[in-house]
Amino acid sequence: MTRHVPELSLKAYTHGDAASRARFSADLFRGLKEFGFFTLADHNVSPDLLETAYGLAEKVFALPEDAKKAYAAGMRGYTPFGVEHAKDSSKPDLKEFWQIGHDPSPDAPADEPFPENVWPAEIAGFQETFTRLFAALNETGQILLRALAPNLGLPEDYFDERVKYGTSLLRVLHYPPINGDPDGAVRSAAHEDINFITILVAAKGAGLQLLDRDGSWLPVETAPRNLIVDSGDMLQRLTNGLIPSTTHRVVNPEGAENASRYSMPFFMHPTLATRLDVLPQCIGEGGKTYPDISAGEFLHERLKAIGLAS
Repeated sequence: MTRHVPELSLKAYTHGDAASRARFSADLFRGLKEFGFFTLADHNVSPDLLETAYGLAEKVFALPEDAKKAYAAGMRGYTPFGVEHAKDSSKPDLKEFWQIGHDPSPDAPADEPFPENVWPAEIAGFQETFTRLFAALNETGQILLRALAPNLGLPEDYFDERVKYGTSLLRVLHYPPINGDPDGAVRSAAHEDINFITILVAAKGAGLQLLDRDGSWLPVETAPRNLIVDSGDMLQRLTNGLIPSTTHRVVNPEGAENASRYSMPFFMHPTLATRLDVLPQCIGEGGKTYPDISAGEFLHERLKAIGLAS
């Protein structure tokens, strides 16, 4: 019998009674432990906003190459095709992307460097739409971490200040059609995410798969307006592996599916100063699996490993 990633309704937590909220929290925890993934319906991100964002994504990646490369500015703005690669892969991923983070704010920690976001002047509405989408996904992530915290023996608000002004990024991805022989390269090679959790707007196009606990690849599919959530390396470290960071990939399309694929993952990161030291209640008899480290130190290590930092 084929296993399926569980689907949860966010309204059960945000609008439900105490019993509904408790069931949601337990199901969220179970989904992350067993799969590292779950899908989320009835969330607070407007379907109209998602549709507008996808339309604008198509427009921005249709710009001429020289126009897009003029907006290449490190961790914000445009990253060209073939720059990023998975941590243990020598082949570049077959994708290009645009990244948006928190705008600089006087309320953010003084040691949290928020560079200015980079916006394409040619695409009307891009800045407004993706600023709204970033805020909506950031709010969703905070809600999910509040629901998770009690399962880890933490107060519900444990993550609030740690992620409110974290180095979170909304990545707008384009996987072009595969032309010719990709020579072993894939749209997104098998990898784990770096952050606490990733919230993925269901993509325009198939291909996302997770590595199940039995070693088989399991497609991750859901309704077009749902969100997909997975746990990352930072949460794995914090929980001593109780919540694993699940390997996933985006495979190359075949036949009629060989068309552009658009995807919008929101990577929820803590502040650079946040400690990722294993929670005492997660150590157990086997001791700590991971050495103490800050989120900033770990992030830099991983960005170097995937070709996005030196």
